[in-house]
Amino acid sequence: MPKMPRDVRQNGIADQAGHYFARVIDSELAELFPHLGAIAIEGAKGVGKTTTAERLAARVLRLDTAPDAALFKADLGLLGRGPFPLLLDEWQRLPASWDQVRRLVDADATGGRYLLTGSAAPRGAPVHSGAGRIESLRMRPMTLAERGIGQPTVSMRELLAGQAQVTGRTPVGLADYAREIVISGLPAVRGLPARPRRARLDGYLRRATTHELIEQGIVAREPVRLMNWLRAYGAAVGTTATWNAIGRAASLGEANPVARATAERYRDALSQLFLLEEVPAWRSGGAFAALGAGPKHYLADPALAARLLGLDEPQLLGLRAADLGRLFEALAALSVLVFAQAAEARVEHLRTAKGGHEVDFIVTGHNAAVVAFEAKLTAAPDDRDAQHLAWLAAKLGSELADRVILTTGPYAYRRQDGIAVVPLALLGP
Repeated sequence: MPKMPRDVRQNGIADQAGHYFARVIDSELAELFPHLGAIAIEGAKGVGKTTTAERLAARVLRLDTAPDAALFKADLGLLGRGPFPLLLDEWQRLPASWDQVRRLVDADATGGRYLLTGSAAPRGAPVHSGAGRIESLRMRPMTLAERGIGQPTVSMRELLAGQAQVTGRTPVGLADYAREIVISGLPAVRGLPARPRRARLDGYLRRATTHELIEQGIVAREPVRLMNWLRAYGAAVGTTATWNAIGRAASLGEANPVARATAERYRDALSQLFLLEEVPAWRSGGAFAALGAGPKHYLADPALAARLLGLDEPQLLGLRAADLGRLFEALAALSVLVFAQAAEARVEHLRTAKGGHEVDFIVTGHNAAVVAFEAKLTAAPDDRDAQHLAWLAAKLGSELADRVILTTGPYAYRRQDGIAVVPLALLGP
């Protein structure tokens, strides 16, 4: 499995201290960009899209700055003259740039010409989908492997191929996971001391519920109610709570609860900003009589959920330890989603209609191989922790390439029943 270097000066993303960390998406871009005319790197603000794209670009146009925006407006032929690769940063500020790139790729499909980065498309902007011309690639906050807190030994690709070597040891323990939850996978946040970090996360959420969402059509008088809704969503992380239930939780103490249509507007607008990370329900073949249909809820970064709930390390490890399990699962979701994307796989969750069986993540590869993951807040999982994976194996048989329990323990190994036990810090692409 490729190593994730701790300090990579030519490749990756800078933290507050100026260290550079390789990103999983780097390998995806290296594989795809030479053959595709244009790639849009999408994701929430602050995940590192621009810095990652800049290292590939011969020229950068920052369309959120007045000089570069004015230059683009004055000379629409600018994008066709290069030099290439050309990066259009914050392209959504001038939606015409997207359509211009689309037309240029129509005329010349040579690979490696355009990168576009942005955190949202303006609501109602007349932008062509770009299908077949501009490919989209999602970028998420840093996984544990990208943060450099350990060296992964178990590969997602190898798990999907049914060839994983499950071995390794890590010093990362429960307190370390609690810390990683709250210090964030956003590069500009995680290097800060505690109080500035909390202030930065609060500002991130405040801006998302004011300026950013006003651009998405949420009127200025709604930020307080929207923040209450987002806080209720944070409390639902790791669950399949219905949208109505989240709306009711957001409206406690109010005479007029959040209406369904309003809640849907909030959800859609936050999704446009890539702040919500919804894991859809698995749709299997005929092996199951009835499966739940609702998505499982996560935020882009577990630190945002922790901040919305007012949780820091002492609370997670003490009086609010019950929340640590859900946020550990959210941290696992981040890694599973990033590594699955790199392996051309999709991520879903399984829950039977009556809730008798649940599996946190079902990862399905492009070759239809299935790997099932459970995230458990334990250093030594027992048969109860493995029961749903055992049930799934009985249902799917040879269709199941592997089964994994992600833990807080020190060792990666296989149980006698074949289930892999993998500390989250040892999981990699």
